[in-house]
Amino acid sequence: MSDINNLKRQLKIKTGAAKRLFKEKGLYQKEAEEMKRKLDKLRADGVPEDEWEVKNTARLCEESNKMIQDSSERLGSTVTELRQTIVAAKKEATLAKDTDLLAAEEILEAASI
Repeated sequence: MSDINNLKRQLKIKTGAAKRLFKEKGLYQKEAEEMKRKLDKLRADGVPEDEWEVKNTARLCEESNKMIQDSSERLGSTVTELRQTIVAAKKEATLAKDTDLLAAEEILEAASI
């Protein structure tokens, strides 16, 4: 019984982590797009490249792109762990229709797209 409780606990933890990282990656992508649009607008308006606002916007855009990469890597490893936990949970007959397992499968499907 302890193994089943531990498995359910791990499902909840890994599902929450995958959900958070999936959302985080989306937010960084949105931020990077906004910064890119702002940078393009500044350049189109003829603001000199050495202006603080242009430099700062370019730096923020670069940081957002780095965070997208970081979030993608962390999400990938979390999805792998979640997939392994789901496989282990499906082997337990008592967890076959468990709501935590169903939620984990939904998050796994969304994050894998």
